[in-house]
Amino acid sequence: MKTLIGGAVGAVLGIIGLVIWWKPFLQLLAGAIPVMLLLGGALAIYLGFDELKDTWKKDEPSTEPSVETEEVERYKKEIEDLKKEVETLKTEK
Repeated sequence: MKTLIGGAVGAVLGIIGLVIWWKPFLQLLAGAIPVMLLLGGALAIYLGFDELKDTWKKDEPSTEPSVETEEVERYKKEIEDLKKEVETLKTEK
């Protein structure tokens, strides 16, 4: 309830302030809008350039070494052998 009353009082004081200081408010607004546009434009340029760099990285060929299927099969066999060895060690206990 206190928040509601405080908000209503703040809104009324804000309206009264705008009526009394209308011309200074417009001057402040006239000075703030170009600054906001400049900062917003700079942010958009930065984000666009960052996105462009990401697309350039995707277009480059991958330098990761390709794993041959023979190696994959060898590692799979080694894993299976190790699993069998673990099972035999478990049964010995």
